[in-house]
Amino acid sequence: MAITKSAKKAIRQNKRRRTHNLTYLTAMKKLVKEARSFVLQKKTQEAKALLPKVYQILDKAAKAGIIKKNAASRKKSRLAKAIERP
Repeated sequence: MAITKSAKKAIRQNKRRRTHNLTYLTAMKKLVKEARSFVLQKKTQEAKALLPKVYQILDKAAKAGIIKKNAASRKKSRLAKAIERP
């Protein structure tokens, strides 16, 4: 348990930041999973329609520091490649 005043404040900050970060993470994971499921079901039109939303949430997550910039680029590239391949 935190003893000092600054440590207690840090715990409060971490809790707030975690809830903020989780909103990005869950949205990102949900959209990527949905797009991948479209690819597996051979529904390329739906996957292509979802691609801009996936790009948007990945870029926002990278901008907010939830994931790194290169990780976002890698995820976007691999998803686009998977959609074009079938």
